[in-house]
Amino acid sequence: MSAADKFENKAEELKGKAKEHIGAATNDRDLEADGQADQAKAGIKQAGEHAKDAAKDITGH
Repeated sequence: MSAADKFENKAEELKGKAKEHIGAATNDRDLEADGQADQAKAGIKQAGEHAKDAAKDITGH
């Protein structure tokens, strides 16, 4: 996983957490759900990047 990918995924995760907390604080369920979705997308991207890294380690490419 490149440093740029890690940064982008972490930024998306943090953005999602912020949205979720703001949504919860303001009782905005749509914003809260949007934040949770952003976090889920970031998690999926991170898992994909980890799988690519593992495949590289196994194959050496």
